[in-house]
Amino acid sequence: MFMKWWTDDSSRKWAMRPLAALLLSSTLLLASGCSLLPKEQDEEALPSINPPKLSKKPEYMVKTETLETKVRGSGRLMALQEEKLFFSEDMSAKRISAILVKNGDSVEQGQPIAELDVSDIESDLKRKKLQTRKDELTMIETLRKADEMTPEQVEQAKIDFELKREELTKLESQVSKAKLLAPFSGTIVTVSVKKGDTVKSGESVATLADLKELTVAASISADDAKKVAIGMEVQVDINSAGQHKGKVKQLPNPQAANNTNNGGFSGQGQQGEQDTIDNYLVVQLNEFPKGLNRGTPLSVTIITQRKENATTIPLAALRSYSGRNYVQVVDTQGNKKEVDVEIGQQTSTDVEIIKGLTAGQKVVGR
Repeated sequence: MFMKWWTDDSSRKWAMRPLAALLLSSTLLLASGCSLLPKEQDEEALPSINPPKLSKKPEYMVKTETLETKVRGSGRLMALQEEKLFFSEDMSAKRISAILVKNGDSVEQGQPIAELDVSDIESDLKRKKLQTRKDELTMIETLRKADEMTPEQVEQAKIDFELKREELTKLESQVSKAKLLAPFSGTIVTVSVKKGDTVKSGESVATLADLKELTVAASISADDAKKVAIGMEVQVDINSAGQHKGKVKQLPNPQAANNTNNGGFSGQGQQGEQDTIDNYLVVQLNEFPKGLNRGTPLSVTIITQRKENATTIPLAALRSYSGRNYVQVVDTQGNKKEVDVEIGQQTSTDVEIIKGLTAGQKVVGR
């Protein structure tokens, strides 16, 4: 009986073995199959799309301030008495035989500055003087015999004698023009030529200035000159000496203003013309700084118009169409409305509002 149970039990165990093997194989096959499938890709992250922002125009506050209209120019410190020295036009093409001064020399009125080589004229002058002396003796003899001559003959002799004397005077004048003399006492600030140079028409030999009294000299354009009047306030910015206040003392010669390019400072007159302080706008400083030299560069700002407590807005907020001036006003809720305005004084950045706005309001820029 025992043998039968063992045999039955063993036969059941051997019968179960194929089933177990089949289950194990299926499990391994499923596991290996999952590893062979392609890996699922991660979901792509899409960027968020923000709607475009509408550009907002700038807003400005209506202000109350002092509004100033200004004119600007450039210049330098210049002597009140300053002059370029020339030989006369009829002495052009002559050579300079001597330069008798140098930069920085102090000279007295009438002192020689330079000389021309006029040895040929001097030789003619010497001969002419001898001839004139001979003519004088002849004239004396003629006058002694006047009773023996007709009145016409005597008059003709006098005319001939005067003509010869005129030639002598002309030669003497030419020789005197060969010396360039100082027209006033001062300092030689520039020597433009050297010994041996040929004198050219309109070319200055030297510049003479009285350095005891310097002043602010500036150039402005012809259009700006029309806006300036004597006595207007001026702010002068001097290189190395800071800012100083003054007033317009003298207006420039209109022709000089017309020749100025955009208010630039030429520093000299036109070719062949004398450059003088009259060509520039002259400013009298309230207090002249010490230790400055002629030629120091500077700039000037002239206040041509001033309005205290003016209601102003930036020019960028003013709108104009067909003669109408208006602005866009923003209220406290952000609403905009058009308001007509009456304008007054204008500068390069701001405009005065005479009517239509009050300080504290907001306006929209263009």
